[in-house]
Amino acid sequence: MGHVEIWVLTMWVIFQSGYGFYLPGSYPHKYVVGDPLSVKVNSLTSIDTEMPFSYYSLPFCKPKEGVKDSAENLGELLMGDRIENSPYKFKMYVNESEIFLCQSKKLSADDFKLLKKRIDEMYQVNLILDNLPAIRYTKKEGFMLRWTGYPVGVKVQNVYYLFNHLKFKVLIHKYEETSVARVMGTGDAVEVMPTVTKEGSDMPGHMVVGFEVVPCSVVHDGNLVNKLKMYEKYQSPIKCDPNAVSMPIKEGEPIVFTYEVAFEESDIKWPSRWDAYLKMEGSKVHWFSILNSLLVIIFLAGIVLVIFLRTVRRDLTRYEELDKESQVQMNEELSGWKLVVGDVFRAPSNPALLCILIGDGVQILGMAIVTILFAALGFMSPASRGTLITGMLFFYLILGIAAGYVAVRLWRTIGCGDHKGWISVAWKAACFFPGIAFLILTILNFLLWGSHSTGAIPFAVFVILLLLWFCISVPLTLLGGYFGAKAHHIEYPVRTNQIPREIPAQKYPSWLLVLGAGTLPFGTLFIELFFIMSSIWMGRVYYVFGFLFIVLILLVVVCAEVSLVLTYMHLCVEDWKWWWKSFFASVMLATGTVGFLSSFWFVHYLFASVKLD
Repeated sequence: MGHVEIWVLTMWVIFQSGYGFYLPGSYPHKYVVGDPLSVKVNSLTSIDTEMPFSYYSLPFCKPKEGVKDSAENLGELLMGDRIENSPYKFKMYVNESEIFLCQSKKLSADDFKLLKKRIDEMYQVNLILDNLPAIRYTKKEGFMLRWTGYPVGVKVQNVYYLFNHLKFKVLIHKYEETSVARVMGTGDAVEVMPTVTKEGSDMPGHMVVGFEVVPCSVVHDGNLVNKLKMYEKYQSPIKCDPNAVSMPIKEGEPIVFTYEVAFEESDIKWPSRWDAYLKMEGSKVHWFSILNSLLVIIFLAGIVLVIFLRTVRRDLTRYEELDKESQVQMNEELSGWKLVVGDVFRAPSNPALLCILIGDGVQILGMAIVTILFAALGFMSPASRGTLITGMLFFYLILGIAAGYVAVRLWRTIGCGDHKGWISVAWKAACFFPGIAFLILTILNFLLWGSHSTGAIPFAVFVILLLLWFCISVPLTLLGGYFGAKAHHIEYPVRTNQIPREIPAQKYPSWLLVLGAGTLPFGTLFIELFFIMSSIWMGRVYYVFGFLFIVLILLVVVCAEVSLVLTYMHLCVEDWKWWWKSFFASVMLATGTVGFLSSFWFVHYLFASVKLD
């Protein structure tokens, strides 16, 4: 069987398996009428402070069985998620109203002050049902806006109101049994069970495909709640009007919490239940970003084409057509990049640092490409919280072998094959970027610990991160360095003179051009970067990884072209110190690595093509 047939068969298996299983996120859970449904709570979040806090840090009702943490992965902990059980409980397809939850203790001065602070800071309550976050719809100027979660309260004319009554709507869809296997569980607990006949298995069931909440601020009659127990019916109708508030919080007074729930059959099927959260906003803007990047690439590609075809190839062809006497005469009249032939591969200043940065850049770039590709293919769904961060961390650790290999091989190339010092370079490559990141993380974590935020990483996670770093990343980087030391170094096509050539005075500072060149890669990425930052700081779900992958490829091309053009311009004015400038021309680690490697290939190709002594 040929390679083409194998590839086609593989793709067919992948597509066919897609019909039988849900690759990303959670799996359908069958609920029979009357089955219990439990709502969970995540950390309180704010787009104003960006510091998450525990739901139970405010005087909300607690479940009878006590507060219990859900099992969380490493990515969730790093993102500041703290998922806990809540007192909100439903029964499948059973509508209930005026359900009494609890009456809080009289608000102390500290609780009153904290509630006002959280309302001023626009904190949101985040609820989860069957792995779906609660979604809230509001109308503004005729447009329907979607929000995840609901605000703790609102301030109107210097009076603080709390949302103490929640109106839930649960969208459900009839359960459809698969022909392969009966897949049970949610993102929190997944269990694949073979289809067998069990008592009650033929009973009609439903799946949760939507979870909406309307928060209201209502005043309750204190006399009616004094003898009520949790989940008993409040004996007076509750009118939930989201456009009006009537429950002001006051120091020394308790707060009564109630809720209601209604179930509604929906045409939304299980695989589409996340569509409400992942509806792509501003798709035209994403296409504009890509078009903008393509125009920049075409412009730069034109310049590169001119350099290669009109300048470099023309000069080389003319030189090769001359006889030996004419070549000797032409060597005496050389100008531009040909004059630096004896210095162009002279070792740069701080060569070890350059090798370390290039190695770390390869590691970061590889992590970004693989992670975004997997996310674009749907393997890192937001239904599985924390998988994106966990995946990034995993790929970064594994790609330590690439960092060590590239750093050490470049070190040996600069040293003309000398093995001395390769272990030091590999070790520093393993510690440079992670060390800086860990230092920043530690400082921020101390600040979060001091604020009692759930964004603070637990000490146990700190230990895990250190173990992952020194037990996986460092050994793999050293292993990559070993392979780099064994690999044959890249030989220079020309010899380097013993005495460095003096660089002529320039009309303008060369570093000014380098700094200006960084605007082009930024211009390629800034629109997509805006959406990414908005998703992080505004609490939205970012899921247009297909666009992001295209933009990443365009960014790599732009960085390579910018650095290549800039290196050629420097060589033309007899500036042979191109190593660091090619790196910084494309901004920083990952992009700078692309720029440096493309410039290194260009310079090697250029001087390998001309026979100058």
